[in-house]
Amino acid sequence: MLKVSSKIAIPLDEIEMHAVRSQGAGGQNVNKVASAIHLRFDIAASSLPEETKARLLALGDQRISSEGVIVIKAQRFRTQEKNRTDALERLAQLIGRATRRHKKRVPTKPTRASRERRLKQKTRRGQVKSLRGKVSDH
Repeated sequence: MLKVSSKIAIPLDEIEMHAVRSQGAGGQNVNKVASAIHLRFDIAASSLPEETKARLLALGDQRISSEGVIVIKAQRFRTQEKNRTDALERLAQLIGRATRRHKKRVPTKPTRASRERRLKQKTRRGQVKSLRGKVSDH
């Protein structure tokens, strides 16, 4: 079980993982060892709550395909086990992001005193600027 939060846990049989060869530098080790992990998680076929599924699909994350499948490639580490752990952690973070409810913003208005201070400052600034004009000989 992959524990995402206190209420959500995903059975590992819903997560498809394959070992593939890593990209990039690494020489002989990279060329012969399949240490990268390719993780696939089908959102629609999962046991997640419907609300969480909808939020996940609405996230707009580039790791979520148009078919609703999360694809994560973990190749940060040299060992397959560390990459597997890394891929599962990244999946849990992505799903965790979708489970959080954002607080609705409560619109506020400036107080009367703050409006008065702002207007007083504007007139004061205008007076300073008016003193920058030409000096007359009256």
